Amino acid sequence: MLGRYDRGSASGEAKVEFGDGTMRVVKPGTYVRCAVTGEPILLDALRYWNVDRQEAYATPEAAMQRLKEISAAR
Repeated sequence: MLGRYDRGSASGEAKVEFGDGTMRVVKPGTYVRCAVTGEPILLDALRYWNVDRQEAYATPEAAMQRLKEISAAR
């Protein structure tokens, strides 16, 4: 993962690959979008994601909402 000072002048939306407890910035940027709410999440503040779906979530509530949606679709 790029550190806070390694991003250079990159701004805008980043492209990130999520792993178990890790993430790798593929395209530098300052934020990703929550898959549920669509709100921007600063990379330094990103704490919740789904590895299998490669989705980021702004809050634990957004993550739980997505899990409920996935369960209901099965």
